[in-house]
Amino acid sequence: MADEIKTLDDLEAVVDGAAEAPVAEAETPREPVRDELGRSYATGKRKDAVARVWIKPGSGKVMVRDAKGNYIDYTKYFARPVLQMILRQPFEVAGVTDQFDVMATVKGGGLSGQAGAVKHGISKALQLYDPSLRGALKAAGFLTRDSRVVERKKYGKRKARRSFQFSKR
Repeated sequence: MADEIKTLDDLEAVVDGAAEAPVAEAETPREPVRDELGRSYATGKRKDAVARVWIKPGSGKVMVRDAKGNYIDYTKYFARPVLQMILRQPFEVAGVTDQFDVMATVKGGGLSGQAGAVKHGISKALQLYDPSLRGALKAAGFLTRDSRVVERKKYGKRKARRSFQFSKR
C-alpha cells in the first residue's frame, strides 16, 4: 500500500474502492480428463497398497488384475462382503451404479488395504471422467487419501511400542 491510512475517511475510501472493484471470476469449471479410448485413469493408495484404476462407460463390470496378470471379477478377488461393499461405495454415493466398467491393477499390502486403494482410485477416476460428481465424492471423503500406515518397529522393543516383559529380579 503506497498510501498511508491515517483517518477513518481514508479507510472508508479504501473499503468503498475495494467493494466497487470487479470481483474475480469464479473458478473455471473443470474439464473431463479422458484418453483416446474414452477411459479415465487414476491411482489410489491405502496403507501399503497401490491401485491403478481405469473406468469407462459400461454395464458395471469390475475386474481386478491378480498376481499372475489375469483379470478376475472383484467378487472372487475380494471374497469378503465388506470388501465388496467398500468397492461399490463410490458408485452409490455418486449415483452411477452399474454405469461404468472398472479395470484395476493392485500391488502391495493386504486385501483390506487393496480394497481401500481401489475405492480411492475409482473415486478419483469418476471425478476425472465427470467433474460434476466431484461434490458428492468429496463430501463423502472418498477423494482424500487415508494416510494411516503401520508404525515401524523400534529397536529395543518387541513391536512398534510393545516393550519386553519387565523382570524385577
